[in-house]
Amino acid sequence: MTSTPKKTLTLKKKPSAAEEAETRRIRSGARARQAMQMQRLKEEPTEIVAPSKAARPEKKSPPRAAKRPAKTPTGYAKPTQRPTPNPVKKPRIAGPQIQATFSANRDDLFNIFAPCPQGLEEALFAELQALGFEHVSQGRAGCHFATDWNGVLRANLYSRLATRILVQMSYAKIANEDELYELAYHTPWENWFGAEQTLRVDTSAIRCPFQSLQFANLRVKDGICDRLRDREGERPSIDTVRPDAKVHAFLNEDSATLYIDSTGESLFKRGWRHHKGEAPLRENLAAGLLALSDWDPNAPLIDPFCGSGTILIEAAWIALGAPPGIWRPFHFERLRHHDARAWQDLKAEARAHIAPEIEVPLIGYDIDPRVIEAAKANLARAHLHPDTIRFEVGNALDIQPVAAKGWIVTNPPYGERLDDTDAEFWSEWAAHLKQNFAGWSVNMITSDLDIPSKLRLKPNRRHPLYNGPLDCRLFNFQMVAASNR
Repeated sequence: MTSTPKKTLTLKKKPSAAEEAETRRIRSGARARQAMQMQRLKEEPTEIVAPSKAARPEKKSPPRAAKRPAKTPTGYAKPTQRPTPNPVKKPRIAGPQIQATFSANRDDLFNIFAPCPQGLEEALFAELQALGFEHVSQGRAGCHFATDWNGVLRANLYSRLATRILVQMSYAKIANEDELYELAYHTPWENWFGAEQTLRVDTSAIRCPFQSLQFANLRVKDGICDRLRDREGERPSIDTVRPDAKVHAFLNEDSATLYIDSTGESLFKRGWRHHKGEAPLRENLAAGLLALSDWDPNAPLIDPFCGSGTILIEAAWIALGAPPGIWRPFHFERLRHHDARAWQDLKAEARAHIAPEIEVPLIGYDIDPRVIEAAKANLARAHLHPDTIRFEVGNALDIQPVAAKGWIVTNPPYGERLDDTDAEFWSEWAAHLKQNFAGWSVNMITSDLDIPSKLRLKPNRRHPLYNGPLDCRLFNFQMVAASNR
């Protein structure tokens, strides 16, 4: 019978820290990499002084086990690349090609583009010069000029003809959508708005080689949002209906220009017109008709087809000296660093120069009583006294002059608004004008280019205009007792 060996207790010497480190099992995976990074941080010197290459000891990193992909229920997954922080993006169109006009000092001059209805460029040019702006030049469907930020506020407040005031932020020669993205990314939008505000981007182009303007618009939006995310940690939300900030991109065959819209809703939206009538004129086009007609604010004005009263209400504001933007909000009020006190002072100064009443008669007629009631409602919303304009139900063939000289400025029915059976109306109306309105200036906007022959009158001037998509003419007739033919 063999005896089983007895168990004995043996005490082994505890290994040293160095020996334990040598025999430590080498781990692999994310935890091992994290532990290794922590160990390296502990070994690095605390002083931020870089030793010379000769004095720098050579570090031996411990051997790493081969990386093994993580196992999934369906097999081994492909190894994923470690995320790296976003590097500072370098522009592909670097250098003088990016010409950002922004300066932190808003007393500097900005390049401005003020679009307007096509055909009003010359009148807008004269208006901007009368407002004291410098370096004004005519462009296609608008005017360019230069001004400081206070001038941007004044242009929004006082311009009757512009559609909006666009402040140029940057410009560059570009060849593709990626370079358009770079231009948007390297423009300093954070000085104007941030992630706390909503954004909308619009893009227009002339002879642009890009296949899709929608994709170009998306690249501009991505460039803006990526820049704000990289600098402020968050992207702005997109709102296409009522955004806080609007950016306009204009593209042509070889370049791009980025603007901030300081206006918001178009300048022709004065805030008073709710009833537009059957064939409405936009307010800035109505003001343009008065400017091209050379109407004297001290002379009588009659509109025999007044509709919702747009021409006469614009005339009343001109005669009173009331700025068209005095009652409406603007987008520049939502931008960063808006000086609310300076804006209130500017409006207070404008209100101080508004005349208390109008001495000249302004009269509007329309054959439809419902239209006259709508015109009176618009008059009340325009902050004008009910006696400022006389709106009456009346036939254009029955109107009579109120002075020896004056102006008729009107948007008569034409096209679908007038049947062929009413063509004889024009000859009757021309006879009425020659008999009763000698010495008056008659101005009509119409898309019917045969109106002069139907009236049997020879126009003194004709101005090409667009009423929305309609190609129109503003005809001017100087009435005399005898025929003008």
